[in-house]
Amino acid sequence: MKQEKNYAYIDWQNLYLWTTTEWWSVDLFKFRTYLRDKYKIVRAYYFLWYVNDENNSLYTMLQEAWFIVVFKKQMIEMDSNKKGNIDSDLIFNVMEKLIEEPEKFHKIVLVSWDWDFKILVDYLIKKERLKKILFPNKSFTSSLYKKTEIIYKDYLSNSKSKIKHRKNKNKHKKREAS
Repeated sequence: MKQEKNYAYIDWQNLYLWTTTEWWSVDLFKFRTYLRDKYKIVRAYYFLWYVNDENNSLYTMLQEAWFIVVFKKQMIEMDSNKKGNIDSDLIFNVMEKLIEEPEKFHKIVLVSWDWDFKILVDYLIKKERLKKILFPNKSFTSSLYKKTEIIYKDYLSNSKSKIKHRKNKNKHKKREAS
């Protein structure tokens, strides 16, 4: 049997909103390693809706952690700071991969709690191409997913200790000493 190779699709806004409401942040390097080790992710697409020069360090860090950064196409050309919904771009990208390179990967892992992806999730289950949908926790799960079989669901809160960004205690001690 061939080694399992899966793709991950991360809805940045969902992940960011959840972790900030929980008062913690995801360590991108740990998160990418977690996805690779637990779900056999060979490509992890990280969808962002807004390009901003102030966030260049975030974009660099995402790339250094081996995420493929995908920006909302229309937002690159806009001059405003309006929120851009990345859901359609993410869905299109998944469908494009299923059509154009189905032999390059086995299944999809989706990181989002958004109900907008329900139709995609149902389709992937029907085609046996969904590995998991990773919700933040049980309370951050759209009610539309209640009937989705548990084998397709997992919760990032269960792995918080593995993916949480931790402050470097030594860094603080050095500052205090100077």
